[in-house]
Amino acid sequence: MGRGDKRTFRGKLWRGSHGKTRPKKKALRKVVPAKPTAEA
Repeated sequence: MGRGDKRTFRGKLWRGSHGKTRPKKKALRKVVPAKPTAEA
């Protein structure tokens, strides 16, 4: 277990891969304000 291991965090860093252990950062999403409900 170490640098060459696909399943470990260090192995993922060394290989430059991603997965469950080392997820890619998601692009920041814009926060859309909720539409006000029509009250009459």
